[in-house]
Amino acid sequence: MQSITEIKSLRSQIKAWRQAGLSVALVPTMGNLHQGHFSLVEKAKNMADKVVVSIFVNPMQFGINEDLDNYPHTLTADKQGLAELDTDIVFTPSVEAIYPNGLNAQSFVDVPTISMGYCGGSRPGHFRGVATVVTKLFNLVQPDYACFGEKDYQQLQVIKTMTHDLSIPVEIIGVATSREVSGLAMSSRNGYLSESQKETATVLFKTLNWSAEQLNSGQRDFDDICRQAKQQLEQVGLKVDYFEIAQRDTLKKATLNDSQLVILAAAFLGPVRLIDNLLVDIT
Repeated sequence: MQSITEIKSLRSQIKAWRQAGLSVALVPTMGNLHQGHFSLVEKAKNMADKVVVSIFVNPMQFGINEDLDNYPHTLTADKQGLAELDTDIVFTPSVEAIYPNGLNAQSFVDVPTISMGYCGGSRPGHFRGVATVVTKLFNLVQPDYACFGEKDYQQLQVIKTMTHDLSIPVEIIGVATSREVSGLAMSSRNGYLSESQKETATVLFKTLNWSAEQLNSGQRDFDDICRQAKQQLEQVGLKVDYFEIAQRDTLKKATLNDSQLVILAAAFLGPVRLIDNLLVDIT
């Protein structure tokens, strides 16, 4: 596995692969890798001849009061895990390499409408930061494929929309959420939870499943389902950010005419913000 920090070196290797007729897949990450990330790498390896994993804690997607300074850095362990998967390149650029003129002078990418609400409403500017850094990584790596986890469902839809709107020739691959045995969605932020809090956090996925059962049984009062779901979460001590049923592709609030739905949820357990979702098809 090559470990590359400089843009020039990355581009040189990508050019050599292209001249050899090889396909490339990209897995963008912020490090602190877990099995969910590794499942993205495994998917990427199945899609392309060569795989690039980027590790970059992107300051543009963090708000003023968010945990940028405390975000865990586990580069040695991350590299070991990626090497065991025979990853071809781990790309670890500096902030200065990605934003040479500083954040305030950086051009940015905005993806309107679908970035609004949900996590976009709770974290102003977050998806601008995500869209900007992903666009830069696409330009640097020029991948045929890019793999993203479905756990960050709104992020996945933002990136799909951006790629389509800007005619970027990258196929976006969504990969199913990896879960603990308990059902808790794997996340780098789970490391902030105590064992008892992790047990409490499983209620989020259980409540998503309960909501899906209501939909599958014919319940169509979406607002009432969400109201009851929020109560279930609050009863165990979770502070609900949002719990909504939406149309799967547009993320607009679901109507009775929609059949492909996604249940989206975010809640705080102490200072830790948990997000999860569940896809549901109804008739």
